[in-house]
Amino acid sequence: MGIGERLVKALEFKTVFVIRLGALEIPITETVIVSWVVIAALVAVSVLVTRNLKRIPGAVQSLFEAGIEFLDSFSKQYFGKNAGLYGPYIGTIFLFLLLANIIPALTPVAVGFGGRTFEPLFEIKPPTRDINLTAALAVMSILIVLAGGLKARGLKGWFRNLFHPVPIMLPFNILDYAIRPASLCLRLFGNMLGGFIIMQLIGAVIPVFIPPFFSLYFDFFDGLIQALVFSFLTTLFLSEAVETG
Repeated sequence: MGIGERLVKALEFKTVFVIRLGALEIPITETVIVSWVVIAALVAVSVLVTRNLKRIPGAVQSLFEAGIEFLDSFSKQYFGKNAGLYGPYIGTIFLFLLLANIIPALTPVAVGFGGRTFEPLFEIKPPTRDINLTAALAVMSILIVLAGGLKARGLKGWFRNLFHPVPIMLPFNILDYAIRPASLCLRLFGNMLGGFIIMQLIGAVIPVFIPPFFSLYFDFFDGLIQALVFSFLTTLFLSEAVETG
């Protein structure tokens, strides 16, 4: 398969099955399936870790408690008294994106034997390579930012803030609510797709030895970076929205 065909295939998220509710048809794509797997994995881990908590924690419990304490401290720094309300969302979106970005590492590799190359039986595509998912996450984050701003300032205060710092900024402040989700969406989608394209080019030029090392970077390190960037930008947007001082 040529590199052009691989790129086209990478952008195709096939419909696995369709849910029919009367005249309504809801296509369930590969993106949705992988997202469900990620969500199920996060829920399973959270249940396993919290079902038998001990006063004197073991290694695993201590690790998770350290993560919770870090998230709590981080949330208080940006959200103040609202840390308990918005911190869990930031932590959840980070863990979801982290697992969604690195899950392709579970895809089997091609194997060469007897002069023949056996392609993997299946391929796990990162759902963040689908612009539909990144757009949904971006819209969800901006809706939370909008709701947080309304809750913190009230309806009048929120409208008054649209004229900040001077009334002429009104159209720009309104446009900001469209630019921010587009920025979040395209940044995440573009970086994940760009990493895949670079990997395909490297594999086409140097098919042996080198690609696994780059795969380690793009599947893990870059996946971590993109999850951090999306979560941190959402934190900044939300912190600005709920700031009333």
